[in-house]
Amino acid sequence: MPQAAALQPDQPWDRSAQVEALKEADVDVLVIGGGASGAGVLLDALSRGLSAALVDRQDFMAGTSSRSTKLIHGGVRYLEQAFKTLDYGKYNLVREALAERKRMLQMAPHLAWPLTLVTPVKSLIGLPYYRMGLGLYDFLSGSERLGKSRIESKSELKRACPSLNIRPLKGGVSYMDGQFDDARFGIAMVRSAIEQGGYALNHTSVESLIETDGRIAGAHCKDLIGGQSLTIKAKAVVNCTGPWTDHLRFMANPGAKPVMTVSSGIHLLIDQNLLPEGRGILIPETDDGRVLFMLPWLGKTLVGTTDDAAELQDDPTASDKEIDYIIKHMNEWLDKPISRDDISATFSGLRPLVSDPDEQSTSGLSRDHVILSDKGMISLTGGKWTTWRRMAEDCMDKVVKDAGLKAGPCRTHNARLPGANGDETVARQALAELPEDIADYLWQAYGDRAHLVLRQGSSERLVEGAPYIQAELNWALNFEGACKPDDVLKRRLRVGMLDEQAASRIRDRLIPLLQAA
Repeated sequence: MPQAAALQPDQPWDRSAQVEALKEADVDVLVIGGGASGAGVLLDALSRGLSAALVDRQDFMAGTSSRSTKLIHGGVRYLEQAFKTLDYGKYNLVREALAERKRMLQMAPHLAWPLTLVTPVKSLIGLPYYRMGLGLYDFLSGSERLGKSRIESKSELKRACPSLNIRPLKGGVSYMDGQFDDARFGIAMVRSAIEQGGYALNHTSVESLIETDGRIAGAHCKDLIGGQSLTIKAKAVVNCTGPWTDHLRFMANPGAKPVMTVSSGIHLLIDQNLLPEGRGILIPETDDGRVLFMLPWLGKTLVGTTDDAAELQDDPTASDKEIDYIIKHMNEWLDKPISRDDISATFSGLRPLVSDPDEQSTSGLSRDHVILSDKGMISLTGGKWTTWRRMAEDCMDKVVKDAGLKAGPCRTHNARLPGANGDETVARQALAELPEDIADYLWQAYGDRAHLVLRQGSSERLVEGAPYIQAELNWALNFEGACKPDDVLKRRLRVGMLDEQAASRIRDRLIPLLQAA
C-alpha cells in the first residue's frame, strides 16, 4: 500500500478518507499508540520512505503525553546520580538529552522555548554544591547551552517569586532548560505525519492482532466514531501504548514477562501570578524527598508533582489527598500561601515505569527507554518527552533490521513541525489587527499558520477575558483530527487543562459543531 496523498498546510485532514483507506490495508509499519513515542515512530518511518499508519483507542496525546510537567530537560537529577555513583550510562543520558533538547527547541520555536529555573537553597554549603553541579550541566551542554547557571541573591529570588519565603534561604542557583506545550507539540507531530502521506486514526481500538507464521503481522481494528471495522496488515507492528504496553504484549504473547508498573503525577494550575518574571522555581527536595516545581505556563502557574503508585485507567484525576499534598508542601516555601480557591484546574497523568527483563549490567541502562520484541511485535516504552526523537530512531532501526524492510536512513534530525517554517515578524503581520493577547496566543499555538486558522471563522472570543476564538473550533475539527469535546478543549485549545470553568462555557458552543461534522 503506498503512502497517502501528501497534504498542503491549508488542506483539511479528511478522517473519513483515512478510515476508508484503512478498511483493507497493507502497510510497512503499523504503530499502535498515539502519544509522543507513537507519533515519533510514525514520523521516523515516513522519513525513511516507508508507508505507515497509526491508531489510538483514545485521542492523540490523550494520556501521559499531554499531562507532563511541560519541561524539555537534559536531566539534572540524572547528572547528580551519575556524579554520586560514577554511572557513565547516566552521564551519557544527560548528554543525549541535551542534544535532543536543542532539536525540540528548533523543531517548533512557537511551541518550545528556553526557561530559566531557580533553585532556592537553605544551606550555605548548598550554594557551591548546586552551582558546581549546574556548572557541569552547562559544560555538558556545549553548543547546546541555553544560558549560564549562576548564584542568585535572596533579593533576586524575591523578584522571581514574590510569594517565596526567603527568610530561611541563603540564596539560590539559576540555570536554563526548555519548556513546551506538550499536547500541541504532539498534535503538530501527527499533523506533520499526515502531510507527509501517513495515516493516523484516533478513537480506533485494536480488537485483535493478526498473526502469520508465528509473527505479529497487523491488527483488526474498529473505528469508535463511525463503527467501521478495519483490517490493517503490516510488515512490522510497533507497540507505543505507554502505561498499557504490557496489555498489548500479552495480547501478542500471553506468556510475556511483565515489565510495566505505573505511578501517578498530578499538577495544579494556579490563577495567582506567582512568577511575574516568567522564571520557574524548582524545589530540589521536600521533607519527604520529592521534587516540586512552580512554572509559568500559558498565563497560569503550574505546580507539581506527585509520584504515587496507581492503577491503570484511561482518564486519571487528581485526588483530594494529592491536591492537599501539593498545597501543603508548596506552602512550606511560600509566605503568601495558596489554597484550593486559587486552583483553576488540575490534571493527573500515569507515569510508565519500565524494567528491561534482559538487562544484566549493574551499571545501569545506557538509555532510559526499553525496546522489546514479542513474536516480532516491537514495543517501545519508558523514556521521556525530551528524547522522543532519539527513541523513535532507535526503535525504527530495530524494526527495519528485524523485519528486513527496505528503508532509507532516519531523517528527523533537522525536521520542522507545522507552524515553524516561516518568519515570525512576517507571520505576525496577519495578526496585527487583533487584540494583543489574541495575537500573542495564536502565534504561540499555531506559529506561522495562525493566519490559516483565522480563515476558518470569526475572531470572536469564545470566553470574555480569554484569547480563544471561534475560528479555532473549526480548525481543530477540520485540520487537527479532533472528534470529541475533550479532543478540542484539552489537547487543541488547552483551555480544558488551564481553566475548567471557561472550558465548560466553550463546550456549549462546541457541541453543535460536533453534531454537524
